Amino acid sequence: MPTPPNNAVGWFEIPVTDMERAMKFYEAVLDLKLERHQMGPLDMAWFPSVNNGKGTSGSLVLHKDFYKPSQDGVLIYFTAHSGNLDNKLSRVEPAGGKVVMPRKLIS
Repeated sequence: MPTPPNNAVGWFEIPVTDMERAMKFYEAVLDLKLERHQMGPLDMAWFPSVNNGKGTSGSLVLHKDFYKPSQDGVLIYFTAHSGNLDNKLSRVEPAGGKVVMPRKLIS
C-alpha cells in the first residue's frame, strides 16, 4: 500500500508474545477485525486500512527471535474513529488490558 505523500508514517509493527491474546485484545478495544498472515517464522496480524487506503496501517508481529514487547519502545497513538475516546478506553480492562496513563488533551 503506498503511503500518502503527507503522511510521514508508512507502517508500524507492534511486537507481541501471544498472537491470539493480542488479536483478541486489539479487536475488542478498537472494534475491528485483524487479518492474520503467517510469513515463514513471522506471524503477523494486520490492522485494516481506513479511508480507502489513505491512512497508515500496521501489524501485530510475533517472531521468537526478533520482536520483543517493551514498555520502553515506540509509542503509537490509535485514532478513535467514532470521535469518542472514552468509548475505546472503557473496553481496555474488560479485554484484559490496563490503562497506565489517563486520557489527556494533546494540542
